[in-house]
Amino acid sequence: MLLPLLCTAALLTATTTPAVARPGAPDSAGQGGTVVRTEQGLVRGISHGAYATFGGLPYAAPPTGPLRWQAPVPAAAWQGVRDATKPAQRCVQMPTPGTGADAGAVVGSEDCLYLNVTVPTTKPSGKKRPVLVWMHGGAFLGGSGSDYGAERLAVQGDAVVVTVNYRLGIFGYFGHAGLGAAPPFGLADQQAALRWVQANAERFGGDPGGVTLFGESAGALGICAHLTSPTAAGLFQRAILQSGSCLTSFPRGALAPGAPAYEPFASQTDVRTAGAEAARQLGCTAGGGDEVLACLRGQSTERLATAQLMQSFNRPAYGNELLPVAPDEALASGRFHRVPVLLGTNHDEMRMFVGLSLAAFPIRTESDYRARLADAFGPAAAAVEARYPAARHGSPALAWAAVLTDRSFTCTTLAAGRAIAAHAPGLPLYAYEFNDPDAPVLAGLPANPGFLYGAAHGFEMPFLFPSLPIERPLTDEQSSLSDRMVGYWTNFARTGNPNTADAPRWPRLRPSSPPLGPSVQSLAPGPGGIRPVDVYSAHGCSLWDRLAE
Repeated sequence: MLLPLLCTAALLTATTTPAVARPGAPDSAGQGGTVVRTEQGLVRGISHGAYATFGGLPYAAPPTGPLRWQAPVPAAAWQGVRDATKPAQRCVQMPTPGTGADAGAVVGSEDCLYLNVTVPTTKPSGKKRPVLVWMHGGAFLGGSGSDYGAERLAVQGDAVVVTVNYRLGIFGYFGHAGLGAAPPFGLADQQAALRWVQANAERFGGDPGGVTLFGESAGALGICAHLTSPTAAGLFQRAILQSGSCLTSFPRGALAPGAPAYEPFASQTDVRTAGAEAARQLGCTAGGGDEVLACLRGQSTERLATAQLMQSFNRPAYGNELLPVAPDEALASGRFHRVPVLLGTNHDEMRMFVGLSLAAFPIRTESDYRARLADAFGPAAAAVEARYPAARHGSPALAWAAVLTDRSFTCTTLAAGRAIAAHAPGLPLYAYEFNDPDAPVLAGLPANPGFLYGAAHGFEMPFLFPSLPIERPLTDEQSSLSDRMVGYWTNFARTGNPNTADAPRWPRLRPSSPPLGPSVQSLAPGPGGIRPVDVYSAHGCSLWDRLAE
């Protein structure tokens, strides 16, 4: 039950995007479009006044036929002018809840390795613009780069913004002995997209030496992987991780009683074992490794894209060239790229996941709450309840969400920051907590009486990407917070420091262990909402540090 809930939550947090050598120039056909010469050929996008968008730009060849479960290869060149006025199809995934699509229907295409570019149409100030490359979330099972309209970041931040599709589920994270020590293909796709950005950024007015990789949830987990990946060296110069770090994990029973603990990365051995079982289920066992792989590559998209098979392969494997060791181990031992890092979480992360599960697994009474604590924490359950009494949080369900927020997101993210600081004490390192208790609810989430979502998982994203569907528009104060966040994010992309002259000062995360005192920037609307706070103490991280020992 855990993986479907993870996928549902992530898909609900899941619209196109722009590039210019000469922004806003009319195309050769005189249709008022924008034409740019990329490394593969000419592309025509659309000018929207203050910005232009280029959708569906191929960064790798279609991973179909013999290229299924192969590392991405460069896209072929083309003649003439390629239409880039709309995004390409999303990668194969399960239907987004609430769309009315058949639960067994295949959504998307295997021919999906495309990206979208958004650029301002104003003349650059003389310097190349910073480039932000967005990796979407979705539990490595869903989502698409084109879900995120990047015009606000591009125009207000004077930046080039790239959003990326990458392989998902069984198509992106399958493993088998016949494939050897193959990389996690979805992460290899992301690195191929970054290589495309290196080759083409200047053609869109961007700086290939000023690339910021940013993402949320599974997107942030992927960035953690790239921070520790030898094959990502030189592909980006800064990183922003939203609601995901190298230490993110869920305890046993997090969303469903008895559900196993969740770790986002898996050993190559475990993924190969799952691959052998999938081959058996698909009837592909005869002959040697080549014959088995030929049989598997001969399966239709529909036969592979079942919920069971997709959910069996959503954890990137380590023990290969791209990820030699688990990212948490690499971070702890100092094996990561020395680039400025900005990372953070939302105040009520797990309210999204718990809110989605309450209909199936209600937590109505303190007895229900204690049963969940015992399932998750065993002998430590009493200590956890003492720190998180239900009466202090308004309801047993809200108390459970607070426990999981602190255990799985807030305190693990601070611990990841400490690990970075321990090995690179002079590295620019900044942390935030998005804390708008009245943030608009993402469309599609169920209403639970007495259970407010607050600043739940993914709720900061509409403040950066205004096209995401929410239940009501931002208020004036929330729009002002959005402006500040866009300024912080894009200035960090430009300089490695989020601070601007007209915004409240954002301090560096203190490298002490633990980071006591106000060194995490609170991002909330209204007077005094943006200020340094002591997140470590407020979220009981000393308890979780002790339990993790």
